[in-house]
Order: sequence, then structure tokens, then C-alpha cells
Amino acid sequence: MGGGRSETSALSGTGGGRGITTTNQNSQRPNACCFCWCCCCSCSCLTIRNEEERRKRRRRKRISQDTKMETIPNCEPCIKPSVEEVQLWSQSFDKLMRNPAGRNVFREFLRTEYSEENMLFWLACEDLKQEINKSSVEEKARVIYEDYISILSPKEVSLDARVREVINRKMQDPAPHTFDDAQLQIYTLMHRDSYPRFLSSNIYKSLVHGSSRTSSES
Repeated sequence: MGGGRSETSALSGTGGGRGITTTNQNSQRPNACCFCWCCCCSCSCLTIRNEEERRKRRRRKRISQDTKMETIPNCEPCIKPSVEEVQLWSQSFDKLMRNPAGRNVFREFLRTEYSEENMLFWLACEDLKQEINKSSVEEKARVIYEDYISILSPKEVSLDARVREVINRKMQDPAPHTFDDAQLQIYTLMHRDSYPRFLSSNIYKSLVHGSSRTSSES
């Protein structure tokens, strides 16, 4: 995807005999600074944001030509959120992401922005971290790599060169926390880029107003 990235990956079987090689990234592409909430500089974030915007434009064009958006599939099981829960989502991104109903609503919003893969990747990483069976860990890690890390996948998430190199090394012997660095980077991207727009979206506003109206009528 954008930035002239070149990557070749080879994943064979589900055991330890898989190899992944990665060529150096374009020399013009900046290295990541940090992934904390208060970033000392914005070079990494700018690169990710530019890639994200290019991806959104391509996917928006493709989806508009292919089909209309369908109802969000495979939502997490959850109960209807209370007024208090819905209001808490605006206090912090952490509170939104800790709530299953909040994640479903946020995922619906990401779908309208053609970036649902960010939430799907984050959820897949959470699922992987709960796995203890080695063969299952290897299989789930392989699927995550092919679905969200490979540059050949239409659901590829935006990651910088350093994180990709870490993943490629760890995929030699996958573990439940193989994608931790990548998961943090995508979490940070959603927090900084998508979350503020979510709070201003009609999806969230209608939910807040609807919950408040239902509460006052009861």
C-alpha cells in the first residue's frame, strides 16, 4: 500500500517452520517516535494518517462501485447500554473500548469511514491473547497476519516499518502477544484519529438523545 512499501512474506503450515522476510522500507519514510498518548513529535503519526487516508479513498471508491453498505456483521454479544454507559463513552476512549456495546457502536462508525479493519484487528489480537493452546495460537496468528498485516490483504492496517519488522521476527515462533506493538499502534490511531469524529457523529448523538429520551419517559 502507499509509501512505496515493498514486502515479501512466506507463511507455511501452522508449526514453527514458517519464514517471513521483509525488505527495507523506502528511505524517505520516517521512523516511529513513540506510541504514548503525548507524542514528542508527529512524524510517525503523519505517515500513518497519510496511509490511512489513501486507503480510505481507494476503499471508498471500490465499495461505492461494488455494493451498498450492509448491516454490521458479527457484532459482539452485549446488552443494551444504559444512559450512563453511553455518556461515559464520551469521557475517555478507554471507557468506550472496555464496553462491548461501545465497541459495537464505534465499529459501526468505523464502518462508515471505511476503517472497520482497525477494530477487527484489535479484537482479533484480544482473542489471540486469551488462547493457550500452541497450535491454536499459531493458526490464529497466521490468520491475523494474512488478514491484517500482509500488504496483499484489502484489510491491511496501517503500521510503520519498525512494528512490521517486530511482527515478522515474532512470527517465526508465534505467541499470544505477538501483535502487541501493532495492537497498541492501531489503538492509538483509533483514539487520535477516529474517536473525536465518533463523538461528533450522528451515530453517537442519536444514541445519546435516544437513551436520554427513553430514560425520561420511563
